[in-house]
Amino acid sequence: MTTKRAGRREWVGLAVLSLACLLYAMDLTVLHLALPTISAVLQPTSTQLLWIVDIYGFMVAGALITMGTLGDRIGRRRLLMIGAAAFGVVSVVAALSTTPGALIASRAAMGIAGATLAPATLSLIFNMFPDPADRARAVGVWITAFSAGGAVGPVVGGLLLAHFWWGSVFLLAVPVMALLLILGPRVLPEFKDPEAGRLDIPSAALSLGAVLAVVLGVKELAVGGSSALGMTSLLVGLGVGALFWRRQVGLEDPLIDPELFRSRVFNVALLTNLFAIFVAFGYFLFVAQYLQLVLGLSAQVAGWWSLPSALGFIVGANVSPRFIHRVRPYRVLAPALLMAALGLALFTTADVTGGLSVAVVGSVIVALALAPVFNLTTELIVGSASPEKAGVVSGISETGAELGGAIGIAGLGSLGIAVYRATLSADMPVGVPTPAAGSALDSLGGAIEVAGGIDGPVGAALVDSAQQAFVQGLVVTTGVAAVVSVLMAILVGWLLRNVPARVTTGNEYPVDGELAPEAAG
Repeated sequence: MTTKRAGRREWVGLAVLSLACLLYAMDLTVLHLALPTISAVLQPTSTQLLWIVDIYGFMVAGALITMGTLGDRIGRRRLLMIGAAAFGVVSVVAALSTTPGALIASRAAMGIAGATLAPATLSLIFNMFPDPADRARAVGVWITAFSAGGAVGPVVGGLLLAHFWWGSVFLLAVPVMALLLILGPRVLPEFKDPEAGRLDIPSAALSLGAVLAVVLGVKELAVGGSSALGMTSLLVGLGVGALFWRRQVGLEDPLIDPELFRSRVFNVALLTNLFAIFVAFGYFLFVAQYLQLVLGLSAQVAGWWSLPSALGFIVGANVSPRFIHRVRPYRVLAPALLMAALGLALFTTADVTGGLSVAVVGSVIVALALAPVFNLTTELIVGSASPEKAGVVSGISETGAELGGAIGIAGLGSLGIAVYRATLSADMPVGVPTPAAGSALDSLGGAIEVAGGIDGPVGAALVDSAQQAFVQGLVVTTGVAAVVSVLMAILVGWLLRNVPARVTTGNEYPVDGELAPEAAG
């Protein structure tokens, strides 16, 4: 059956949605360069400063599922308009904050408003682009907007801070959200589930609490190892998550339909997406440090050398829609994951000198490989549900992505740090004072800093040993990430081998991943 192709209105609507997504992603990173000025002006405590940075991402992650479900109930365009208006207002409040508490509160409100954007925009794309080829291209543009927003956030933030006060980094949202409010009703369709019931408030609260606790726990474990706060938070989050799931099973109109998880395609695509982001976030955590602290590049030069991988991802996200819907999903996902493993394996050849080409080429290969993985798994996740459930499924997809990133930083980050500490502890140069040795074992940056205060060859030997230890951590981490990619390729090839080459909305992928009727035989 021929599906309707997208027209000018749909593509203009996509441009509007992409602009909102770009801004949403920028707000995750645009604040970083403003932190020194905020510290000087508002004088927050170290704990308050951490919450100023983290609370936005925490609230986004915790509210995604609820906002996706709410969009299905009240209308996705309506929710997007409400979220855009709220985002613009609280951005002004954040820019004018005069105390750390006020900035934290406004950042939290921005996170809740921002959580409306990802599921609403993604579910609207699936309504606006019923043709598989059009939709694949639209999802590629949507993913590109998020990656571009994260990349340009610090650049735009730096330009604003060079000419205006720190609050100007938040005012970027005002004209963008105003444009969305003006153009949205004209170019975006409205869509909601006509048979949806009322939003279950206890389920929404449990969902928020579970995700917030898990993300906080994972973050604490990444920073402090097996810290009491991290373990407690993680266990509390898992416990609240169990209560949430038990409530969904017993509700007539649940926040998340448990039947979704009976679909093999949905489960495998969700898991693949999560682990692809796990790999991407986990390995990239070390690349930026490798370029600056091992190869000795300045932050600006390191940023320029990071551009090829960003461009590779953008190219991959926009070229892959030309073919991903024409072949069976496993024939895209398995080779792409193996290609990512190849790029990661290149990093195992890195050394203290002359590793720039390894870092650049390896990162580009990983970016080109993972772009079609993100495109196709997103389509498989949302396409596994009926159009009426697209909002909540989009929220689940984005929550999985948030968790994948957090787990990647915690898991692979902790592994790299453990290898670094074990290696440096065994190779600590003789003559390094005990306090300096303790600081050096904390991080490579700490080792370089304390080495500057040690005269003679001992300081130089400490830097060399610390860099060698860090490279060893990078080698082990990327090696593990490569193994994870290979295992996911095998799993995808096995579990999705019978799924047909047709990615559409409307629950085309039946429960247990059997062949669609028209693909049988």
